[in-house]
Amino acid sequence: MKVKTSELSGVQLDWTVAVAEGLPFKGMVVDEELNPLRYHNDWKSAGPIIEREGIALGQTADGWEATCDGDIYVYGKTPLVAAMRCYVACKLGEEVEVPDGLA
Repeated sequence: MKVKTSELSGVQLDWTVAVAEGLPFKGMVVDEELNPLRYHNDWKSAGPIIEREGIALGQTADGWEATCDGDIYVYGKTPLVAAMRCYVACKLGEEVEVPDGLA
């Protein structure tokens, strides 16, 4: 199923970050409890990506804004959600295909 990058959250966001990282999770379907990678809420997992990719974060009135490559801006309620959405948008585009089991 196609999902807008700007709407990814939780396990969907974690899964797409893993795909963007080239990790072998393309066919893996996990749920929130069994999720082995928690990029959306774990600085230890997401921090190295933010640093490596030079993702800039800024607080807004409604949450957080992240930018990469100077022309992609993505928003989220938390800095990690914004940054990881931005990373996925830069690597995979503004819309991504996710397994139906992650809906």
